[in-house]
Amino acid sequence: MKPAAATRRKAAALRVLHVGAEIFPLLKTGGLADVLGALPGALRRAGVDARVLLPAFPALRTSLRGVREVAKLRTPSGGAPAQLLAGHFEAPALAGVPIYLLRHDALFGRPGNPYSDEKGAAYPDNHTRFALLGLAAARVAEGADPDWLPQVVHGHDWHAGLAPAYLAFSRAAGASRAASVFTVHNLAYQGNFAPSVFGGLGLPAAAYTLHGVEFHGQVSFMKAALHYADRITTVSPTYAREIQGAELGCGLDGLLRQRSQVLSGILNGVDEQVWNPADDAAIVHTYSAGHMAGKAACKAALQRECGLTVQGDAPLFAVVSRLTEQKGLHLVAETVPEIVSRGGQLLVLGNGEPALEAAFTQAAQAQPQQVALRQGLDEALAHRIFAGSDVTLVPSRFEPCGLTQLYALKYGSLPLVRRTGGLADTVTDCSLEELADERATGFVFEGFDARDLTLALRRAFALWARPRDWRTVRSRAMAQRFGWDTAAASYLALYRGVVSA
Repeated sequence: MKPAAATRRKAAALRVLHVGAEIFPLLKTGGLADVLGALPGALRRAGVDARVLLPAFPALRTSLRGVREVAKLRTPSGGAPAQLLAGHFEAPALAGVPIYLLRHDALFGRPGNPYSDEKGAAYPDNHTRFALLGLAAARVAEGADPDWLPQVVHGHDWHAGLAPAYLAFSRAAGASRAASVFTVHNLAYQGNFAPSVFGGLGLPAAAYTLHGVEFHGQVSFMKAALHYADRITTVSPTYAREIQGAELGCGLDGLLRQRSQVLSGILNGVDEQVWNPADDAAIVHTYSAGHMAGKAACKAALQRECGLTVQGDAPLFAVVSRLTEQKGLHLVAETVPEIVSRGGQLLVLGNGEPALEAAFTQAAQAQPQQVALRQGLDEALAHRIFAGSDVTLVPSRFEPCGLTQLYALKYGSLPLVRRTGGLADTVTDCSLEELADERATGFVFEGFDARDLTLALRRAFALWARPRDWRTVRSRAMAQRFGWDTAAASYLALYRGVVSA
């Protein structure tokens, strides 16, 4: 009886194919990789048969184990076919998650990151590359793998934006029954291309209309997804509301308002196998909310590593981010004197806009014992910064979800954030009212300007001057739970709803 029951449970498992362009820890340019590296595993723990389809970029292809060819697929524009490979990755967070890789060396076997060359220039044929990814997802939904057929195809960001379009026309032709879900991780990145590329996408002529992929005379992968997907999600409830307005709607707010009944926000989570100060091998001393001595050791080690004065009573503010205007880092540059004059320290990790890099370089050279800059992407150093800092600055103009503040909460580095998107959903300000109600977990400001950021910095210094209250807020921050299992439960409810519709 037990084997038969197990077979019935396995047969009843909801089958979901995730489609994206990067995955942690093997290939990462941003938070999208963290999501694809954690959500499928959390869904499998919830009983979903979740799998992932990715382009066979070199870092992924060389990491695939147990490789088998599933099918050969035609490209939308003709030419050499692509291979659909199946296997698995050995990374702990991805253990047990079946992987499909779409191999086409002429399109995906290139140096540089998934989207641009070694000089940072976007590949001119990105429309062809990612159209193939979307088409491959539809082909899997049509039965390209004879051993597995998804009920839901879940695309992530514009790179998978054509998957819902191909799937819609596939369903209309009776070739598939799969539903589509699309998650907007950042609406500002839309995958817009000249109209001349449309003929090579393999979509019917009817798709190039206002009610299709056309967007102000261009072909838009994001617009395609928002029009054709059965359900649309974003990565926080507040961002789901914000993108329906003109300020953050990026020209697509009208369509999103029209589709508001199928639009929802589900917060991202934290992968505790990767981000957990109690057993993080990347930091010099582990600690937990109940045993905080290790955090002081991490702070001293970080100060030494970055050339700052080793001073436990100096609040250490940190930035782990791309250095861009959208992330509000010009506001941080303007408020360096405020931090330093009040006895604080600032450590910045990241790179980006030359003017911001220059501003932080100048500040670090002028006051090397209180300000430090580390340029580039360094995952291990990011762990050490969250563990050693007292406050993490996330003053973004907009932030769909934000993972930085979630990591900061986990490590007891109180987030100082602007009230937008997922930052508004996850951090509660240390106002007198919230302190009295025992809800405060960080510092929140409203206006996207240096004045409001300065006021928030002053609240942080004021709380720092009351060590007992600081420790109370820090313990509460570390007790917040934003696990992927919670997000997975919300996605599972969404999938069930779209499958039964």
